[in-house]
Amino acid sequence: MDPVPQPPSPRRPLRRTPVQQRSAERLARILDACAELLEEAGYEQLSTRAVAVRAGVPIGSVYRFFGNKRAMADALAHRNLDRYAERIAARLAAAGQVDAYGTIDSVLDEYIAMKRTVPGFALVDFGVPAPATGESSGAKSGAKSRTGFGEESGGGSGDGSGVYANHLVADRLCELLATHLGRVADDALRRKVLVGVETADALLRLAFRTDPSGDPALIAETREILYAYLAPSLT
Repeated sequence: MDPVPQPPSPRRPLRRTPVQQRSAERLARILDACAELLEEAGYEQLSTRAVAVRAGVPIGSVYRFFGNKRAMADALAHRNLDRYAERIAARLAAAGQVDAYGTIDSVLDEYIAMKRTVPGFALVDFGVPAPATGESSGAKSGAKSRTGFGEESGGGSGDGSGVYANHLVADRLCELLATHLGRVADDALRRKVLVGVETADALLRLAFRTDPSGDPALIAETREILYAYLAPSLT
C-alpha cells in the first residue's frame, strides 16, 4: 500500500519567535486583536494598523512579528490548531476510557464549539482565506471564505499554508487519537483520518452555510458518516 502523501510544510508565519514573557504576551494580544477584528469586519478590512490599535501596541511591534496581515492571520490559524489539539487532549483525558464513537464525538464537538464561540474562527480556523488572483496580502470580497477544517482548496497563498491545512489537522488528530487509543499512527490510520477530515470539512462547510450556528441535521449526518467510516479503524 502506498504511503500517505506528505505535503511540504507551510512557511511559518512569525518573523521572530518571542523568547521573553513580555514579548509572548504582546504577541498574544496581537493575535487576540486580529481574531476580534476578523469577527467584526472580516478579512478584507483587516489591517496591521487596526490590529496594533486594538492590541494597544506600536505598529512596529506588529511588524516585528509579521510582514503583512496574511502572515498574522496564518499565525492565528496555527494558534487555533494548537488550541484545538489541547482541547481535544484535555477532553479525552477527562473522559477516561471512551470508545471509538466517543473519541469521534470529542473531535467533532470541540471543533463545532470553537466554530460557534472563538472570535474570528469562522474566517480563519486552521487556514487563511485564499487571496484573489494577483493578490498577495488578503482576499477580496469575492474570494472564498473559511467555514471548515482548513482553507478552501481553490486558490491558495503560494506558501502551502492553505492547500495543506487539512493535512496538518489530520496529522495532529492522528497523533492524538493514536495516543489515546493505544494505536500506532501508521500510514493506514493517517490515510483514514485525512479522508475523515476532508469529508467533515466539506460537510461542515455546508452545515454552517445553511445555518450560521451549524445546521443540526447536517451536523448529525456528518457524525454518522464519521462513525461509519472512522470507528472501525479506531477500535
